[in-house]
Amino acid sequence: MSALPVLAAAPPAVGATRAPSAAAAAEVIVDPSARRQTIRGFGGMNHTVWINDLTPAQRDTAFGNGEGQLGFSVLRIPVHEDRASWSGEVATARRAVEHGATVIASPWNPPAQMVETFVRGDQSDARRLRYDMYGAYAQHLNDFHRFMRDNGVNLYAVSVQNEPDYAHEWTWWTPNEMIRFLRENAGSIETRVIAPESFQYVKGFSDPILNDAGALANLDVLGAHLYGTQYQNFPYPLFKQRGQGKELWMTEVYHPNSSDSADLWPQALDVGEHIHHALVDAEFQAYVWWYIRRSYGPMREDGRISKRGAGMAHFSKFVRPGYARIDATPTPQSNLYVSAYSGGGSAVVIVAVNKGASPVSQPFTLVNSASSSVSSWVTDANRTLTSRGASTVSNGSFTGELPARSLTTFVTG
Repeated sequence: MSALPVLAAAPPAVGATRAPSAAAAAEVIVDPSARRQTIRGFGGMNHTVWINDLTPAQRDTAFGNGEGQLGFSVLRIPVHEDRASWSGEVATARRAVEHGATVIASPWNPPAQMVETFVRGDQSDARRLRYDMYGAYAQHLNDFHRFMRDNGVNLYAVSVQNEPDYAHEWTWWTPNEMIRFLRENAGSIETRVIAPESFQYVKGFSDPILNDAGALANLDVLGAHLYGTQYQNFPYPLFKQRGQGKELWMTEVYHPNSSDSADLWPQALDVGEHIHHALVDAEFQAYVWWYIRRSYGPMREDGRISKRGAGMAHFSKFVRPGYARIDATPTPQSNLYVSAYSGGGSAVVIVAVNKGASPVSQPFTLVNSASSSVSSWVTDANRTLTSRGASTVSNGSFTGELPARSLTTFVTG
């Protein structure tokens, strides 16, 4: 495993000792040999036409992985319909790449000359891509890919359309229209293709794509957004059945809302639970927030990491691209959520979200582990990504202290 990220240290308070006042929970069994999805990364959106660009210092806070940094490894940018705006996305994207991040891009609208209006329900000025412009639109997406490549940013993937099923203010697509584009035009795009980016992971939009062999052949990443999606709707059996060789990314969300401060606690703890369900129940390979810098986002307007950002960083700083989620007892007791990850070596990352009002002494057992120590970091009402020191792992087992309403990340060594 690579060197651990540097985080703010606290007075020695070992996170892997049993606290007498804490309730005991059922044992968590972690099995590094039971590998699940490969993790591509965590990150957020930058959109320089709608909000100010990240400053140079904020780019480093977002994509660096040192003290006081988020460790993001995915940047999402827009494919502007106006080519004159393309250059505005270069500086942040290039810096993200320098930090090792993956960059993806999503369009909200095609160029104006490719769009027509139509009547959709009570919307008389709904927009859609003209049917005779599908080839030109594919070339538009390809041109953006080439522009970014020529400016030092090799896009990992480009989307067909942002939220085609929630497009009152941008361009609508039906599943059949997207299937046609994927079949006939997406093959000419010179990078990976993302679709459909439904606003609420609506399976009725993506099912037809998965069931169409021609469309599926030109799809590389099934992208989804999770606005208001209930946890029981996170699993996707049809994707597991039909999506072999494809990736599954969550490409946009804010949670639980955009109205409250990102530092409101314990509300910000909901972010950790949401990521847990996205990775464990939905088995997404990436988790991408909306705006990186916003009052409700991972980075506050002053450039400092928020409590919601800390919730993301408990994953993003330690679960690096290429790691795999591994089996771990997900809910050893009510209001306690656990997931685990491996980078392929002996080190294991465990993230525990304790939403309960009481601390928990949580026993962990790592199957066939040679680890001898465990380090931990905690975020709660009074601490943010605070190091709690290290303790001994004995015969693959240790007990971690999980404060009330907290996130804790453990890294074995």
